[in-house]
Amino acid sequence: MTHSSFSFSFPARRSLRLEEELIERHKYKKNLAFQQIKSYTLKKELSRSMMNLMQPVMCQDFLVQNAIYCGDLEAIKQLLPKGSNTNLIIESRGEELRWESKKFGLWSLTYEQELTTPLHITAGRGYVDCLKYLLMRGSDVELAPGGKTALHEACLNAREECAKLLLMYGANPNAVTEDGYTPLHLCTKPESLQCSTLLLQFGAAVNGSCLQDDETPLHVAASCGLEEHVDLYLRNGASIEKQNDEGQTPLHSACSEPHGTQDMQRYFNICQKLVSAGASIFTANQDMQTPLHMACKTVNPHIVDLLLQHGALVNKMSYGSETPLHIILKLACFNLDHCPEHIVRSLVNYGAIRVWPGALPKVLHHCCQSPRIIEVLINTYDHVKITDTWIEAVVPEILQKHQGFYDSLFDLANKPRSLQHLVRCKLRVLLEGQIPLAVPKLGLPTYLQNYLLLTFQDYVH
Repeated sequence: MTHSSFSFSFPARRSLRLEEELIERHKYKKNLAFQQIKSYTLKKELSRSMMNLMQPVMCQDFLVQNAIYCGDLEAIKQLLPKGSNTNLIIESRGEELRWESKKFGLWSLTYEQELTTPLHITAGRGYVDCLKYLLMRGSDVELAPGGKTALHEACLNAREECAKLLLMYGANPNAVTEDGYTPLHLCTKPESLQCSTLLLQFGAAVNGSCLQDDETPLHVAASCGLEEHVDLYLRNGASIEKQNDEGQTPLHSACSEPHGTQDMQRYFNICQKLVSAGASIFTANQDMQTPLHMACKTVNPHIVDLLLQHGALVNKMSYGSETPLHIILKLACFNLDHCPEHIVRSLVNYGAIRVWPGALPKVLHHCCQSPRIIEVLINTYDHVKITDTWIEAVVPEILQKHQGFYDSLFDLANKPRSLQHLVRCKLRVLLEGQIPLAVPKLGLPTYLQNYLLLTFQDYVH
């Protein structure tokens, strides 16, 4: 139809123009909606593909593994460029051996295989730059294919900077391993103090209990001899009376951990801190053993003196009917370098029940390598009946090594004790249980005070 065929009135032309505008507007809206739908679909597909990309996958590429284990940042950047998946799972060799049967019924001793990630490896080895790169590329800080997170690994190896990075990227300071340990439980080295501080700053629970043995970080620090960690936890409100599943408090843990002579002062300092903070010295564990029993087991004279000075029960029996004196006499010959004779003397001075005279030959047989222990025990009696059984109880080599002392001991079979010794025994009976406190108040010369306190003379008279 053309304009020349017939004429349109003005209202008709206006109506036609409005209709054309409506059609154009509809086409525009339809096209705009189509573009929005297309954009939304593309975004969803991209998001889905990114999620699939960041899912953990096994890594069998030895080049990637070598770069990660060596901390080669440039190689990692080339092998794991922007947009690649950094959530890789690597099968590594564990530290423990186990028997495996692969085929034909043949068993072999091989290392356990553990699952780890690049984040765990770099955090545990202290590769800070590599760790930062992986975190910036979206590595999952909570990934724990082997049962523990990268933060656990950093704290276990005392990698302060790595722990700080992981915490800043959202690592959970209270994450637990498959054995129930939090990162704070794994701070077991003196160098891990800053890791512990960071964990507490980021909200770690100072009284969090381990699922396996119900121990708190304070138990762990006390048993590992970490003085500064103990101070840190006490300042942050650690419970000093929390008992683990064996009934042991942190004071028990500090007293019961075996240690060498070079560590005796550290463990004494920890016990002193705990006692000063209010730790009970009377709490017994499931076996009815107090911290004093434990200190006698580890043969630490300093801790024994500390506990006795604060009123520890010197004659309390465990479920095995053992007093602290029984324990130290059994273990003395295995810890001669720890000066067990000092513990025996302290226990006796604080009122330990004396050994039954009929059992003295047996004690002599077990403790003959420490003549000073025998000296202390003998000097608690005003007289003893020495027989041939006593002489037979001492090994010839020991008898020869300490000839002077044992000659003076066996001479008592033919003569009475000295008057000076008899007076000492009488005074000690009168001061029973209070000897270390009462003797300094008697105003006696130092020599006589030491004599009453059974200071070692290396002979008996």
